[in-house]
Amino acid sequence: MSCHGPKPLGDAVTHYWLALNMAKAVGVDLVAEMEAGRLAAGEWAELVHRCRGCDWQRADGGCGRWLEFQIPGDAAVPGACVNRETFEGLLAAE
Repeated sequence: MSCHGPKPLGDAVTHYWLALNMAKAVGVDLVAEMEAGRLAAGEWAELVHRCRGCDWQRADGGCGRWLEFQIPGDAAVPGACVNRETFEGLLAAE
């Protein structure tokens, strides 16, 4: 029987910026969402935490590479993004 430990998480600062840049790419202003009461600080922290465990980014630079080719506010949330549901929910609430 093989025993695998938990998957290591990516760097918190790197993934903070990836999550923030993904939000900007798809047209979500996380600060404005917090100010409007649609996003709590804990939810923002969970968004970054999910990003830190993302297999898409870990496997091939996924969103980091994807973000290089996006115009802020003009992209659709990619299906591989672990925060897709959160971003789409915030977009729908605006």
